[in-house]
Amino acid sequence: MIREKKKKFTFGPVPSRRLGRSLGIDLVPFKTCTYDCIYCQLGRTTNKTTDREEYYPVKDIIHAVKEKLRGISRPDYITLSGSGEPTLHSRIGEIIREIKDITDIPLAVLTNGSLFWIDEVRNAVLDSDLIIPSLDAGDEDAFVYVNRPHGDISFKKMVDGLCSLREDYKGSIWLEVFLAGGITDKETEILKIKSWTDRINPERIQLNTAVRPPAEDFVRTVSKERMEEIAEFFGPHCEVIADYSKVHDLGEFHSTRNDVFELLKRRPCSIDDISDGLDLHRNETIKYVQELLDQNLIRMKRRGDKTLYIEDENKTKNEI
Repeated sequence: MIREKKKKFTFGPVPSRRLGRSLGIDLVPFKTCTYDCIYCQLGRTTNKTTDREEYYPVKDIIHAVKEKLRGISRPDYITLSGSGEPTLHSRIGEIIREIKDITDIPLAVLTNGSLFWIDEVRNAVLDSDLIIPSLDAGDEDAFVYVNRPHGDISFKKMVDGLCSLREDYKGSIWLEVFLAGGITDKETEILKIKSWTDRINPERIQLNTAVRPPAEDFVRTVSKERMEEIAEFFGPHCEVIADYSKVHDLGEFHSTRNDVFELLKRRPCSIDDISDGLDLHRNETIKYVQELLDQNLIRMKRRGDKTLYIEDENKTKNEI
């Protein structure tokens, strides 16, 4: 069992185009995942595994959720997501039930969907209100290229698991399909993916693409226009969720973004430096930093193997 000093289990609420104000809960250590996706905005996976463990004590996670809920206005969703694959936590089912015992806020599981071929994993999430799994490829070759899964996971296992989840789960499934420009946005690949979405039959299909820096530089953004064409092909239950509009421009998150900017005006910082200095979860920090980059208020600089962020001296004088 892993214990981290001052581990921050909750983050947000953060704005989500899908879930409104979402309170995130992290169940596994940073970048502990079954995949090493080429598009991940959190970078390369450092612990690719299928080992399900009690990475953090359930009592500590539930205590953190209770404390967080006391200090914030009611979020629209509580989301098991974070910086790794949440179904790798061996007691995720117990966590879901205990959270639902303390609040009636809807609970969503945001997962890459890689482990639902395991009966125990499927059964563990059945008490959630919403499951948002991923399907980023239509065959084994594309799956291996895009998701770079652990060797225990084949494309067939993964998609069979999603089909089994649909049979067992009584709640809503919103299936996220991530499209990488020049790779999986081709007509041949879209046709393969659609053949599986038809079988899985989710309540919604949600198309996403790279709008923040991906793990690999060769991953390209699919244009909004092309995404809308593809959504029309998938049918009336499909929508584009890629954040072209930058949802963090919402006023509620203006103050924290300013805090990040003020810190970077004083000295160069890494993502970890910002997170530690402002007591933010890495996921939150990455979102705020990306918003500042998008506005040309800060810039990246390399110092050895380290990526730092600093105020862009050529920025406009407009305040954020």
